[in-house]
Amino acid sequence: MESSEFNQCATTIMLIRPANFGFNEETASSNSFQKSRNDNNLTDISNLAIAEFNHFTDTLIQHGIGTIIIDDTPLPIKPDAIFPNNWISTHSDGTIVLYPMFAPNRRMERRADIVALLKENYDVNRIIDWSHHENQGIFLEGTGSIVFDHNHKTAFACSSPRTNNELFLELCTQLSYKPIFFKAIDTHQKDIYHCNVVMNISDCFAVVCLDAIPSTQDRNQVIEELKKNGVDIIEISINQMMQFAGNMLSVRNQQNELFLVMSNTAFQSLNEQQKDQIGNYAKCLPINIPIIENLGGGSARCMMAELFLQKKHKN
Repeated sequence: MESSEFNQCATTIMLIRPANFGFNEETASSNSFQKSRNDNNLTDISNLAIAEFNHFTDTLIQHGIGTIIIDDTPLPIKPDAIFPNNWISTHSDGTIVLYPMFAPNRRMERRADIVALLKENYDVNRIIDWSHHENQGIFLEGTGSIVFDHNHKTAFACSSPRTNNELFLELCTQLSYKPIFFKAIDTHQKDIYHCNVVMNISDCFAVVCLDAIPSTQDRNQVIEELKKNGVDIIEISINQMMQFAGNMLSVRNQQNELFLVMSNTAFQSLNEQQKDQIGNYAKCLPINIPIIENLGGGSARCMMAELFLQKKHKN
């Protein structure tokens, strides 16, 4: 099938180069993927994260993937600014959604200048700004909380302190998507903080940790929805999920080649059969980001905010 039939995989990615990356105490209680270090020298950690970020973006560019790289502002200090997909999503109908964030120090990541930059260069006809829900303690953290299947107008989310079911359902109504809501837990029986570490969806396949979904009814609902949409399911284990094998993102380059971008940690956790399954559809693109993963508790997918907006035709 020609790529023109598909809307799932972006060809341009927005990334934020961090100014003060570090372990975020305000998110650690709900993110079991975060790991603190004994040698938390803030300057060293920040510099290491910048080096990993630059390597990450250089790799995308070398493979012909479109990037918009924006520098984080030094103040206020935002340790998780490197993960923009939690506060913004863009959609091919010209919609930008701004999301309510769980941690107070993450709410400062939402930047009006970035929204203005997008409006200047892309066709934007609607902005859904739900940041005010933070005042009521209601949260929905973008494409961390929600995994969109744009081809089939379906959205997946799992329950957590960062993902409000009612707000998720309301967004699906606004975007005319079918909602699939389920519970997912880690090895400690704790709610998984974001759906995008459990699963990712590409044009024709999905990488999913079904073992993380304890309810048979929920699990079957996810399986049936993906199969009904003709999506090939590639299963990963909970151990692989904890190594960020679910936190991947499919993107297309300028030559229309499909890449599945992931961390080196995630890639090394995959077995040969899983790599072969992915290889039927996309080229694996592993990138080494251990500082960002371990201290940030997010991986490759979290670093990338897809731009689905149509570029303006300037005279």
